[in-house]
Amino acid sequence: MKAEKLRDLDDRELAQQLAEAEERLFRWRFQMAMGQTEGLKKYKVLKKDRARMLTIQRERGLAR
Repeated sequence: MKAEKLRDLDDRELAQQLAEAEERLFRWRFQMAMGQTEGLKKYKVLKKDRARMLTIQRERGLAR
């Protein structure tokens, strides 16, 4: 997800998106450990999206 789209979300929606991203990341890691999937690129994309969300939350927290 692009940073511009994430910045357009309000705090509650951003927190919800972050929780969903963490859930997807957890499931993906679990599937990789079980050998059910081998998509390392998808894992990297999920990690970067989560990092973007955390960065935007941090920026908003510092702006207050």
